[in-house]
Amino acid sequence: MASSSVKPSVHPCDERLPAGQLLTLGIQHVLVMYAGAVAVPLILGAAMGLPKDQVAFLISADLFSCGVATLIQTLGLWIFGIRLPVIMGCTFAAVGPMVAIGTNPSLGILDVFGATIAAGVIGILLAPMIGKLLRFFPPVVVGTVIAVIGLSLMGVGINWAAGGVGNPDYGNPVYLLLSLVVLSLILLINKFARGFIANISVLLGIVVGFVIAATLGHVNMDGVASAPWVGIVLPFHFGMPHFDALSVATMVIVMFVTFIESTGMFLAVGDLVERPVDQKALVRGLRVDGLGTLIGGIFNSFPHTSFSQNVGLIGVTGVKSRFVCATGGVILVVLGLFPKMAQVVASVPPFVLGGAGIVMFGMVAANGIKTLSRVDFSKNQHNLFIVAVSVAMGMVPVVAPKFFTQLPHALEPILHSGILLASVSAVILNIVFNGVRKEREARRDAREAAHEFEGAAHAGDAH
Repeated sequence: MASSSVKPSVHPCDERLPAGQLLTLGIQHVLVMYAGAVAVPLILGAAMGLPKDQVAFLISADLFSCGVATLIQTLGLWIFGIRLPVIMGCTFAAVGPMVAIGTNPSLGILDVFGATIAAGVIGILLAPMIGKLLRFFPPVVVGTVIAVIGLSLMGVGINWAAGGVGNPDYGNPVYLLLSLVVLSLILLINKFARGFIANISVLLGIVVGFVIAATLGHVNMDGVASAPWVGIVLPFHFGMPHFDALSVATMVIVMFVTFIESTGMFLAVGDLVERPVDQKALVRGLRVDGLGTLIGGIFNSFPHTSFSQNVGLIGVTGVKSRFVCATGGVILVVLGLFPKMAQVVASVPPFVLGGAGIVMFGMVAANGIKTLSRVDFSKNQHNLFIVAVSVAMGMVPVVAPKFFTQLPHALEPILHSGILLASVSAVILNIVFNGVRKEREARRDAREAAHEFEGAAHAGDAH
């Protein structure tokens, strides 16, 4: 029997593991999120046709920003940080809008960074109001928007699989075959592997595809040898950001979507580590979404949010210490300071990314469909109209890029963003048909989503 002199046990979330375990488990968290983290700068760089060295810099800046945001989220800083085991990374929700902004002839990457910075500041200011904003994003809205994000990105993955837009050898059978190999390997790993190996299936697929492509002579390693081993990620590397009003509005919508996603993730983490998330903790966590996005824009990166695959890893491993994720944050910062590694990652051919992109982007759409499965379509057929019209609006820039060419040029950033068109349509139609929910109902839906995620994590553990 323990004596009264024994100190109370430390909560598992605050447990400080031995250095060796922290390092090993931290590397595991980084491996799980690495492919998703570097995918965003790779997508944007490829879409904008940036030189390889600039893409490599975006990767370094991305990893650095992810690490800084993760450290603030896990350890806490003033009014920021939920102090739970969370890994922060670039959100895929921002890819579509950023590509639309970055590829607009009248805009560019500086407008992407400007919109990111502005959205981060607005996100920090609006974080305390998220409880009231949640009522405008019931499952029918959130599910529709997430599905549209995935559907919009599918074109990117498919074009990658064929070699990338602008490639004179577009559609080469070798490209298609290697894309299929990567896709098949990812599926096979998820079918037969368990736990950690299954969690890094995308990364393993890309690595194997890269090795095969290099063996066949389809990898351009120019720039790797000349890249410095160590480099500093400086603010505003590409120049001072531009603040286009419509681009900012688009990115603010992305922040709202990430807030909704993060709310469910934070509630799920709190349940998994047995430290329920209250309103104050939720606001501190959401503030880091905004602060991480602000840091990203300043340091040449993009909007940030909590990564769901790392939440799933907590359920699989049972390791609840937030210091493990903090160690992962340190590792990410260190990786961001090694440009040579970023050059290697930037050398991954588009067709190798294509096989993984089809899976990743398809999973985004599938998650949207999963969210929509919670919507009542039988008793309330108005929800069918909300989804139908909003998805159609979101697909306009994808299936008919010239649809809005006769409208004022200044409206291009908003009209060419499928996620913004879908979001606005879904919110307005939901208000028209269903009205505005009470705040209590919104919170209940967010918590139900968290419990669903927790159940999925435990199911994966059983598998």
